[in-house]
Amino acid sequence: MPRNAAELAHRLAREAEAVCRHYLSNGRRVGNYWLVGDVRNTSGRSMFVRLKPRGAAGRPAGKWTDAATGEHGDLLDVIKESCGLVDFYDVTEEARRFLSLPRSEPEFDGRSCLPPVPTGSPESARRLFGMSQPIAGTVVETYLRGRGITNLHGIDSLRFHPRCYYRPEADAPTETWPAMIAAVTDLQGRVTGAHRTWLDPSGRDKAPVDTPRRAMGYLLGHAVRFGPAGDVTAAGEGIETMLSLRSVMPSMPMVAALSAAHLAAILFPATLRRLYIVRDDDRAGDGAVAGLFDRAQSAGIEAMVLSPQCGDFNEDLRNFDFNALRAALRIQLTLEDVGRFLIAGGLDGKRG
Repeated sequence: MPRNAAELAHRLAREAEAVCRHYLSNGRRVGNYWLVGDVRNTSGRSMFVRLKPRGAAGRPAGKWTDAATGEHGDLLDVIKESCGLVDFYDVTEEARRFLSLPRSEPEFDGRSCLPPVPTGSPESARRLFGMSQPIAGTVVETYLRGRGITNLHGIDSLRFHPRCYYRPEADAPTETWPAMIAAVTDLQGRVTGAHRTWLDPSGRDKAPVDTPRRAMGYLLGHAVRFGPAGDVTAAGEGIETMLSLRSVMPSMPMVAALSAAHLAAILFPATLRRLYIVRDDDRAGDGAVAGLFDRAQSAGIEAMVLSPQCGDFNEDLRNFDFNALRAALRIQLTLEDVGRFLIAGGLDGKRG
């Protein structure tokens, strides 16, 4: 059985073409190389993997180089990036699964990848967000536009991962799905966690898995943020809910706490003087609104509630005329904020 990562990489190299066909399926063989767009299995030809060694002292099989970026590595790196794995132990276990080898205890030889970190930790979340890519032209954009969210400018807290690892709750094989990755940050902008929404490859809906939304890292008090902190902010639960409001009020800073319990516990920036609490029409949402309302007022912050006509503001965005949504919000905002955010910062009834 392989004792370390180097030995495991050597075994993978002996099966280099099979590894490429499995993990880099968007590429193809050309001579002694496998050509693909990049190590994350994007279509293209800039990355090449050597399938057979070149002489006794030549470059060994399994080594790859991306001519566009200068990145290079071995087949363990291919497994890591194409599967969206974060922990090195998960990389070696996926390699063992491919090679039909027994599972092992965690090990790290310091050569192939970063040292392992605890699964679900803030550092694990930072690595996942860091290896993801902008959402433009991806299934994340398709998914959001399908939810009626077309104003996608300035939302750098969201990224796309093409093959994010999904572990079913039951004892079932691990899967990979495209995913929307959201950075959870503290008031200083440090990433403390990440939220994953696994998506169907078509982008038409979430992935057909039991729990298509999961968070990792430290969430309490923190949030997914859209826009810099200011004196006025809107806070709610879901990412899609807050992006729906942002479609109508793109210049108002907004945060998504990801759940009712976390909404009630968000921390307030020192600059905040008025907080719009975005209500979801359910019992948990009402409890979160009440708790956050009391906390804000105790801190000397004016608190106001924004209520949807349906279950949440994404339902409103999809079910009602865009101008009707703006009209419903107009009567819930202060007169100052109507002029500041809904009119001056709005889209004048146009989506895009």
